[in-house]
Amino acid sequence: MDRRNFLIGGTLTASGLVLANYLPSHAQDFLLKEREFKENALYEIFKSPGVQYRPFFRWWWNGDKIEKKEIVRELRLLKAAGIGGVEIYPIGFPFPNMTDDLGIPSLKWLSDDWLNMLQFAFEEAASLNMDCSLIADTGFPFGGEFLEEEDRTQVVVIGVKKMKGPLNTEFSLFDLYKEADPEIYYPYSGRTMEMLSVKLIPDPLDDMRSVVDLSEQIKTGFINVSIPEGQFALYALVKVEGFEEVLFGAPGGAGPVLNHFSKNAVQKYLDRLSGKIEKKINQLPSNFKSFFVDSLELQGANWTSDMRDEFQKRRGYDIFPYLPFILFKIGRMGNLIDPDYTVQTGDELTKTLTRMRYDWALTNAEVFRERFVDAFVQWCRDNKIKSRVQAYGRGYFLLEGSFPVDIPECETWVKYGIGKDIPEDEFTRWPWQLGQGNTMINKYVSSAAHLKDKRMISSEELTNIGMVFNESFEIFKIAGDQSTISGVTRPVFHGFNYSPPEAPFPGWIVWGGYFNDKNTVWPYFNLYVEYRARITALLQQGTMYADIALLAPIPDMWGLFGAQNEPFPTVVWPNYQMLIWESIHQNGNGCDYVSEQVIKDAVMQHGLMHYGSRRYKTIFLIEVRGIHPDTMKKLYDFVSRGGRIFCIEDYPDHYPGWYKHTEKDEEVKSWVEKMKRFTDRFILINKPDHDFCTWIGSVQEKYKLPSYVKIDEPCRYITQVRYQMPGATEVFFFINSSDSHDYTLKAAFNSAIVRGKQAWLWDAVTGERFKLRMNDNRLSLPLGPATSAIIVFNKDQEGNYFEPIPLGGDTNATTIDNTWHVQFQHYDGHTEDIKMEVLSDLKDIPQYSHFAGTVKYKSTFSMDERRKIEFLNLGKVYGISIVRINGKEAGIKWSGHRIYPIKDFVQQGNNTIEIWVVTVMLNYMKALTDNKIAQYWTNEGAKNQPLQSLGLAGPVSIY
Repeated sequence: MDRRNFLIGGTLTASGLVLANYLPSHAQDFLLKEREFKENALYEIFKSPGVQYRPFFRWWWNGDKIEKKEIVRELRLLKAAGIGGVEIYPIGFPFPNMTDDLGIPSLKWLSDDWLNMLQFAFEEAASLNMDCSLIADTGFPFGGEFLEEEDRTQVVVIGVKKMKGPLNTEFSLFDLYKEADPEIYYPYSGRTMEMLSVKLIPDPLDDMRSVVDLSEQIKTGFINVSIPEGQFALYALVKVEGFEEVLFGAPGGAGPVLNHFSKNAVQKYLDRLSGKIEKKINQLPSNFKSFFVDSLELQGANWTSDMRDEFQKRRGYDIFPYLPFILFKIGRMGNLIDPDYTVQTGDELTKTLTRMRYDWALTNAEVFRERFVDAFVQWCRDNKIKSRVQAYGRGYFLLEGSFPVDIPECETWVKYGIGKDIPEDEFTRWPWQLGQGNTMINKYVSSAAHLKDKRMISSEELTNIGMVFNESFEIFKIAGDQSTISGVTRPVFHGFNYSPPEAPFPGWIVWGGYFNDKNTVWPYFNLYVEYRARITALLQQGTMYADIALLAPIPDMWGLFGAQNEPFPTVVWPNYQMLIWESIHQNGNGCDYVSEQVIKDAVMQHGLMHYGSRRYKTIFLIEVRGIHPDTMKKLYDFVSRGGRIFCIEDYPDHYPGWYKHTEKDEEVKSWVEKMKRFTDRFILINKPDHDFCTWIGSVQEKYKLPSYVKIDEPCRYITQVRYQMPGATEVFFFINSSDSHDYTLKAAFNSAIVRGKQAWLWDAVTGERFKLRMNDNRLSLPLGPATSAIIVFNKDQEGNYFEPIPLGGDTNATTIDNTWHVQFQHYDGHTEDIKMEVLSDLKDIPQYSHFAGTVKYKSTFSMDERRKIEFLNLGKVYGISIVRINGKEAGIKWSGHRIYPIKDFVQQGNNTIEIWVVTVMLNYMKALTDNKIAQYWTNEGAKNQPLQSLGLAGPVSIY
């Protein structure tokens, strides 16, 4: 069978639903629009999401120690939790020195036995109406022991030896290789090194004519150096082949990493994969949805055999003589590890090297996109399977990298600080680490999808390496809501570990996140799944609105600091960049990132920048100084035709590259001067020292920027996105990302949005909907901590009005201060009964500070005929809370205020109240000092987690 067609046969069926998954996106939209002519259909999709909208789970096949009975058991666990599918991910066995593999043999990746298991998993998932995705490798990034030497990853690095003269000395090549060898994660033991050049230079270096080339000595194996008095340095330029090993590679996929800059190597790798599958599995089933590419952690890889030639062809000059001087000393993840490692350079030479460093990063990005991303996407298309790619890493196009991908993917993490008040100065130091789940890359990936009219934007979500065993649903919700605000419309939870129930407690855990049926909270995980599924189902029907475009100074950053490792850059340039897009959404607008290529390809007319279906009225240049003249010409067209540009902090003033830079610099300046004539449309503004949210609001007001929703009191933790649906339905998603602040949303919506429509509140937790009362296009809505609100404007009319639950009863509230009978149902199986006169955080009670399990609180209260009791407020709760009144369940809550409507459950006279609180496992795991896995994730190094609050702290009141 033709390799390009081997995946087709099993995918097309007579089922319209299955067929729709393989139609082009515009055809799928047509089917949706036909269905959505009925106003109520959108709500039905939201209320009861189909399998195509349900979250996936990354399913780590730990060590490929897989057996059919366990595949069946785990798929059924995930199905029962409401999961729609699995991303099958073979990976190395985790921490074999810490746990027992039960003697289960590992299957070799792509062997017949492994492929039989893969086919079985597909079939079993299909029987459960679950979808599957498959990573196109094992571990990450692509690689394996089968790679030929010429197909292994390559990097060119520098080794610098600083000296003080006068001095006569000798260095062996071994000494220089040792100096240059990058201190990366997982170096491959079979790596080889080649000395490309050796240069002696004065320190500081002001002129390239001062460089002495000693490369002729390389063939001798030694470099002899003779220097006069003064400071000097020896620069060794070294090529390292096969320098990186696959991270967590499973048997058959471990070994050296693939050269992602070699199209031939990439194609051979992919053809091997499809060839193996074709030989064993002739037709993949219809529930197989995509091949996946995970983290492109290439640790600074930057070379292939023709990289020098490609650079000269694309940039117009030879980079090789300058290459040692534009590189930095790199370590883990290819990050700059010592800014003072190289010598100082004079001002003019620094400017030259900055331009060349940009050219180098640009060339790397182009080659990578063409030879890896485009090749992978084409391979998927040839095989009629969708591509899903995290098309980012070090020095790749943040926007264009995702353009060709069918399902672009980003990342949202769980980490301490989510929901907390993080000062802006702290946030700007580490914007991908503090205060929120969505990472630096999310807005770029979602913007790329919007620019290419793609509605499915997936996210590796709930990634967790620092809060393992602390699976708080409230943290999940805040992080997931922030992910949605950044543009995500499909979460892939990270991740479910293949772990037989017989495995020593707590089981096999390869990479954080204790998603396991042995977790105390697992029986309730379906509640969070339903919440995320409803949001996914709704937002995939529409298009996120944006009328503002943001251009970040990527060329400036590449030139000054080198290409960064997204989504965790060493340097964010400028450091407040992320605050701009967030503040725009916090003030009632929507925005996308754009690139210079997008601007150059756009059509400028009638005051708008048109790119595909996107329309932008305003462009913000975020400290953009280096820019191409062709881009400036298009920006001039935009301004001259009525568009408006805000330049933050400075105007563009130069071309970022080297070739013909003098004349191109003048072109840039000339276009700037021409645009300055449009004083009301080409505007220089200065950033604030702090409070970017208020600042963006002041820019809106001063320059009369129209917003589609005017929020009375904008703040950092309240934000929104807008989606436009078929049939003129408008959807707004508001979130309160604080875990402690109450907020009353007071907002005025644009009259064009609300005219002739009813406002609704759709509850993604319950699936219910309620009408909202508005006055002159304004509404007021309480947003408690960790709360979200979906506000829908459509022509539906029938329904009940929303009545906010009061936070307290003022003078009518009564605290239940009777004795509480408390039963501890410990995770380890034993129970304990005590009495508590005053409720308090169990963390503060020494004998219970390491508890995990369910705590059952029981008390009584009375109600007489003179008083109505309608609500129960639990006060502060740390865990999932379940309430029973007089033996009847009054509900489950897992985030925000724990206020329960109870009027249907109370009775005259005495009433019995039971409150169950299900706690996280962290504190208990910290106490298991003999359990290596528990200690690794909770008590060691950076994973040393603080004790968490537990249980019901109250006060509990009724009103």
